[in-house]
Amino acid sequence: MGLRRTLGVGDAVVIGLGSMVGAGIFAALAPAARAAGSGLLYGLAVAAVVAYCNATSSARLAALYPASGGTYVYGRERLGAFWGYLAGWSFVVGKTASCAAMALTVGAYVRPGQTHAVAVAVVVTVTAVNYGGVRKSALLTRVIVAVVLAVLASVVVVCLGSGTADASRLAVGGASVTGVLQAAGLLFFAFAGYARIATLGEEVRDPARTIPRAIPLALGIALVVYVVVAVGVLSVLGAEGLGRAVAPLADAVRAAGVPGLAPVVRVGAAVAALGSLLALLLGVSRTTLAMARDRHLPSALAAVHPRFQVPHRAEMVVGTVVAALAATVDVRGAIGFSSFGVLAYYAIANASAWTLSPAPVSRVVPAVGLLGCGALAFALPGVSVSVGVVVLGVGVVAYHVRRWGAAR
Repeated sequence: MGLRRTLGVGDAVVIGLGSMVGAGIFAALAPAARAAGSGLLYGLAVAAVVAYCNATSSARLAALYPASGGTYVYGRERLGAFWGYLAGWSFVVGKTASCAAMALTVGAYVRPGQTHAVAVAVVVTVTAVNYGGVRKSALLTRVIVAVVLAVLASVVVVCLGSGTADASRLAVGGASVTGVLQAAGLLFFAFAGYARIATLGEEVRDPARTIPRAIPLALGIALVVYVVVAVGVLSVLGAEGLGRAVAPLADAVRAAGVPGLAPVVRVGAAVAALGSLLALLLGVSRTTLAMARDRHLPSALAAVHPRFQVPHRAEMVVGTVVAALAATVDVRGAIGFSSFGVLAYYAIANASAWTLSPAPVSRVVPAVGLLGCGALAFALPGVSVSVGVVVLGVGVVAYHVRRWGAAR
């Protein structure tokens, strides 16, 4: 049984924004500033260029292969079964860790003393919403995006309108190439939400038209938001102050002389993390569905609910794993690994797009995207790279063991 096609361009854009304009904008700026210093805006520009290439490649592929699974499907169809599997493995493992991180972010902002308990409750609630159908998920995401954008707009107005704002703090100079690339890799983590649109390819109306329009539109809106917020916060805190900030947006409004807005920003951060979690769980469960259909994961996970027409078993299993992680593990350190996995996923997307046309002009964007993904992945902190290589290696071994068993 196929999934129900209920999403239009607006719904698809909102789901992408729910992932991109989420917790990342509240958390990623500080570590990026620590890595790049005054080169933060350069890092943002590099991340945007790589994201644009990835989005363009993904949109072209999604128009040809409008099925759930995203790059898992593209890699399989264009490069072979192994590369599709590796893309799916990178996405599912990396984004499962991201889901747990988002849930813990909600818990940390809502009730710091009971972070894990709140995180588990949030995962259970969001899984139940997704179980009821993707249309309901899209409607909830629309509300979340509206709230987050309102909070971010307030932060920008307060920062740029305050007497403490200083344009000289935006000056760029003295940043190392390594620092800029590392900052770009960290910021890319927040940009990567447009993948959720591609993984919902089987649930959008007229996917050949909807997906190529929705992905660049969602990315463009997110980029504008990120630039405006980064400029506003930098103008008040400067690169050094931003790098030291624990809650950068809340610190910025306090430094701008409006401490009363800080609690609102904290609520906005919690809502943003909730939106990211909602969209991430959607994407991971759909990729799980696609891999189960091809028996790379247990075939029972390919079941579609007869009434709600969602991959209910995949959603329940993913939700259970994320809840277990949120209850027992501090996954903040896994965000770097998640970035590594996402960049590996998009490297395969660009390699797949490279095969679509032999024309040199058509290959410029996927070539830049492929090289960019590799550069950003290996510019991440050493621990993240090491863990990422090991986990991807485990996936490779599992694939070949399964094939060996099937051959016997």
